[in-house]
Order: sequence, then C-alpha cells, then structure tokens
Amino acid sequence: MTTDNIRLRNEFINTQVITRDQGKKLGVVKEILVDIDQREVVALGLRDNMLSLSGMPQYMYISSIRQIGDVILVDNEDAIETVDIDAYTPIINCEVITEVGEPLGRVRDFQFDLQTGKVSSIIIASLGFPQIPDQVLSTYEISMEEVVSSGPNRLIVFEGAEERLNQLTVGVLERLGIGRPPWEKEEEDLYSPPTAKPENQLGTGIPVRTPVQVRKPVVEERWDEDTWEQPISTPAPRRQAEAYQEYDQESEEDNWGEVRREKPLSYQPPRREKEYEYDEVEGDVWDDDLEPEPYNPPRVNIPQKQKEREYYEEEA
Repeated sequence: MTTDNIRLRNEFINTQVITRDQGKKLGVVKEILVDIDQREVVALGLRDNMLSLSGMPQYMYISSIRQIGDVILVDNEDAIETVDIDAYTPIINCEVITEVGEPLGRVRDFQFDLQTGKVSSIIIASLGFPQIPDQVLSTYEISMEEVVSSGPNRLIVFEGAEERLNQLTVGVLERLGIGRPPWEKEEEDLYSPPTAKPENQLGTGIPVRTPVQVRKPVVEERWDEDTWEQPISTPAPRRQAEAYQEYDQESEEDNWGEVRREKPLSYQPPRREKEYEYDEVEGDVWDDDLEPEPYNPPRVNIPQKQKEREYYEEEA
C-alpha cells in the first residue's frame, strides 16, 4: 500500500524528467540506485527514451527532485551529475535468504519515502523480474528491518522471517493448488503420486534377479578316540599289482642263488719309460731344426671282464 510520501519503485520507471526553467526533457527513469548500508534511495538513472537500451546512462540525485506527478520536475539541466554507481546497487533480482540459508525468493520491487529516500520494505517473489505481472506470481512483502546484512546480489534476513511475511498477491499456480512458496517445499513434496490405476501401471524396468543358492560351508569332521575306527584298506590298483608281479618273476631265480661278487677294477698309473732331466738337455729346445723324438704312448693295463655262466648244466 502506497501513500503520497511512500511510493513503489515501479511507479517511477519510465517517468519523464523535465526542467522547470526551459521545459527541456532530460530523459526517462530506467534505474533507481539504493545505498544498502544506509537503506535509502540515492540516485535515479536516466535514458533518452523508454525503448533506449544503448548509450551511456545519465544520473541525478534524488535531492534534485522538486515535484513528482505524471512527470518529475527539476530546476534545470544542472540536475544531471556524476554519480559513483559502484557504491550503490539497484537490489532488483537480488536473492533473499535467511541466516540458516533457507531461500525466500528474489527482490522484484521495493517501497521508499520520497522526502527522506528511506526504503521501508521490499517485495519478493519466486522470480525477480518486474516485467512479469503480479497476477502471475505470488508476491510477498517483508520489512527492511528484517535485513541483517547484504552481499553481492544477496540480502540476508533474520531466521524465521518467513513467518512475518505479508502476502500481497496470489499467483496462478497457487490458485490451481499446485504451487507453494519456496520455504514451504519439502523433500517429500517433490514426489507426486502416480495418477494411473495400479493394474494399468507399467513396470519399473528393473530386471528381476533370481535368488542365488548359497552353498553351505563344508564342516571339517573331527574324530574322537572313542568313536574312531580303523580305515578300511583298499586294494592296490591293477597296474601297480602287475608291476610288482613282473618284478617278482625276474628276481625269483636270484633269490635262491649264490651272491655273485665281481672283482673290483684295479687302476695302475702308467709308467714313464724315460724321465727328462732339465740338466741333461742340450741345445735350444725351441729350435725347429731339431728332429723330434718319436712318441711311444705307455700301455694301459685294462683288465678284461670274463663272462660267467648264469647256470650250470646238471650231469647225467
């Protein structure tokens, strides 16, 4: 609700600024700058016309305003001054959150006093675009006293400030019963129940897994002295028995015979026929003209093995 002194920001947008002395049009209001620390409106940003988007904007302080109606009247062209815009902010589309980080919405408008420039309250909604009509979105008013601090494109309010909000308009979604404020949304509300009947619903698409049969662990049997029994001996395999039988047939005859002993071989080193004495060598042993003495290899005494008969013929 606005009065003669309390006005909304949107009421100044697209308002012409005209001088009193010459009736010259200085521009159209397109922006309102706010000192968020002092919480007051400081300056107005002007464009050449309502559709102008290019070019450098011009600024004037709010203290230069002399009269407000359908147009804004100033004394002369000297109302246009150089303003440090980096120290101020338009606060439109700034995010509003509580101290615990719960989002409340975004700033789409605010109210201020024409005489002092003090901002009394801000208007928030789910979207911070003033071009969207109020009938489409639900808008809420919150006092500027609830603001604790500010940051880049963000306003922080006290915890529990959502309970002190004043709803101004009801949006289309809330009229249909499918829309809620951001702070009332819970995780369980994100899931909407299916509207189809249970017999007409499709499967989830998750493959059904057959249960896996788990084998029981093998329990190691422990024997006791009282219940222990001697294991039953199993017959030897057939191949092993045949091998034993062949061995018995071959060694059967020798088992009853006499033990044969062979004479051990005696090794005798070869005898040298002539021993050389270094003192008796005459001449140069490395001379190639000397005739070499014939080499007679020593005889090696290798005993010959005599073959013995394995059996004796019986005399008639």
